[in-house]
Amino acid sequence: MTLYQPFLDYAIALLQECPDLQPYPIPAGFETKSAIVGKGKHQDEILTTSYAYQTQKLRQIRAAHVQSNSFQVLNFVIFPHLNYDLPFFGADLVTLPGGHLIAIDMQPLFRDDEGYQAKYTQPILPMFEAHRSHLPWGGDFPDEARPFFSPAFLWTRPQQVEDVETYVFAAFKDYLQTYLNFVEQAQPVTQPQLLADIEQAQLRYLRYRAEKDPARGMLTRFYGAEWTEEYIHGFLFDLERKRVLSR
Repeated sequence: MTLYQPFLDYAIALLQECPDLQPYPIPAGFETKSAIVGKGKHQDEILTTSYAYQTQKLRQIRAAHVQSNSFQVLNFVIFPHLNYDLPFFGADLVTLPGGHLIAIDMQPLFRDDEGYQAKYTQPILPMFEAHRSHLPWGGDFPDEARPFFSPAFLWTRPQQVEDVETYVFAAFKDYLQTYLNFVEQAQPVTQPQLLADIEQAQLRYLRYRAEKDPARGMLTRFYGAEWTEEYIHGFLFDLERKRVLSR
């Protein structure tokens, strides 16, 4: 069962329409990783596959696809270069034995800035409302996470696989296409203070995500703590590492 492979295939095909798309370096040992867990008839193979690209405006476009017989996870995130005020694109698509957890958003750099929200959130609210009619609110999530999500955050727990294959897939396609439209229109930032604010906003988000990554426990169980921490800090959320290396 590869529930989220069509999502990944769609995203990669759409990105390949970008004339300046290039591979983004994936550190050795992270392209694919597998493990066997359980014993006897409960034995299961876990396969993690990583993908990464970049463009002149997008510093890192990356996906982590984790598959087994009992669960499916696709984490797909886009980080803009630091001289653009673009939000992040984030999709966490999770299917566990207990159900589906779906989070899709264009996550703002400056959530409390009305001008920023008018530029990047207001235009997508009608799209959010249209998808929310099929994908109701998924309930509570941590208060500490709220500053990192937009008012158009699609957070839902669909009951049926068919809902993931139809309504969630449609939302994923709409959000990603709209995000890439924002990217196409984006102009580089030159004001020193805004550049500094963008860098701090990106670092704030990445530090939070790296510290609170919900996949940490799962990946540690499968692949060990050393591999997992390096995967999180050296690939999934690598801005801090890249900044140090570039100095």
